[in-house]
Amino acid sequence: MERYFQKKFECMPLKEMKKLQDEKLVKQVKHVWDNVPYYRKKMEERGLTPDDIRSRDDLHKLPFLSKADLRECYPYGLLGVPLEKCVRIHSTSGTTGKRVVAFYTKEDLDLWSDCTSRAITAAGGTKKSVVQVAYGFGLFTGGAGLNDGSHKVGCLTVPISSGNTDRQIMFIRDLEASIICCTPSYAAFLGERMKEMGLSPEEIPLKAGIFGAEAWSEEMRRDIEKTMGIKAYDIYGLTELSGPGVAFECSEQKGMHVNEDHFIPEIIDPDTGEVLPDDTEGELVFTALDKEAFPLLRYRTRDICKLSRKKCSCGRTLIRMAKPKGRTDDMLIIRGVNVFPSQIETVLLNNGYAANYQIIVGRVNNTDTLDVHVEMTPEMFTDNLGEIEARQAKLVAGMQSMLGIKAKVTLVAPKSIQRSEGKAVRVIDNRKI
Repeated sequence: MERYFQKKFECMPLKEMKKLQDEKLVKQVKHVWDNVPYYRKKMEERGLTPDDIRSRDDLHKLPFLSKADLRECYPYGLLGVPLEKCVRIHSTSGTTGKRVVAFYTKEDLDLWSDCTSRAITAAGGTKKSVVQVAYGFGLFTGGAGLNDGSHKVGCLTVPISSGNTDRQIMFIRDLEASIICCTPSYAAFLGERMKEMGLSPEEIPLKAGIFGAEAWSEEMRRDIEKTMGIKAYDIYGLTELSGPGVAFECSEQKGMHVNEDHFIPEIIDPDTGEVLPDDTEGELVFTALDKEAFPLLRYRTRDICKLSRKKCSCGRTLIRMAKPKGRTDDMLIIRGVNVFPSQIETVLLNNGYAANYQIIVGRVNNTDTLDVHVEMTPEMFTDNLGEIEARQAKLVAGMQSMLGIKAKVTLVAPKSIQRSEGKAVRVIDNRKI
């Protein structure tokens, strides 16, 4: 039996949903115009005022926002309320070390927890459930988002964060956790560890998992489900919008329902910006209808997917987005962390290396690996092993500071990285995702 946390909105007829979105959009555009000078200027450059936006049919008139805008406005340039009304920030890394910082009022956090509560309920969560939140806590949105949603549903919440796998398994078994929330790669690792311990799916109390923050294949989903004896649900979000819960999967597992009462999704042609019809592949764009502190209008996610209004057997009328199949930029998602080649390049240039490098991403035992091969310049070339190891260690530390995750760095001889048409191939992604 399908469960709903807020059936009124999750199953709202399309005509009523459009009316609600129209009302919220008009109000949000006025809020942004009055309180975010940066976006007001963008509107003025297009000859727009709030009076030009009467419904979501006018949404296409509004200018886009991109991550470049967020970096330019760092930290407070897109703030929509006085700072004293904000109670929390979350953050993700930027391409050159300048982070994207998103702000939240109490009302923003309350609406966000509604969204994650819907995801937990769709996965079978009730007041009788024990939910183990093994996403990272801190500036990353995963831990906090699912933690608050679990509380709102009324579940017993285990805010264990990531890592310490044997302790994770101990709590799952001792507390009889029914839902696990983490990245899919960590879920796969947990499953393999349970298998090594001789646990059969029947001996694992988990019934469901809510996995997001990184790309994962259907094959990986089935492997996790088989190893743990669970149903694995996808969840989607961005720090810039609120974090996980922008969209969530139901038991049908054929796309994620977008919480349309809070977010309007669009699919655009990434080259022209033209809005594309449903069931057409393109770049995903979101407008946040309720966010007070960080009210982004037409934010380009760079994720490539499509939207569908096909009827869902779960009874929800919310539009579904397909699992993103790629990006329009060069961002990689490694162990749930956004990594740009330009971040790595910045570390290398700051340490005196030329920008000749190669990033090799793999997956071992369902965990992402990150290897960076760096050419030494002729001037710094040496065969002194101790000196090379010291230089590698310095780059490892610099990249960990920049990226938030550890990379393996290997210094190689000058001109040893293969060129193609005179240009180095920067990224090799060997993952099957």
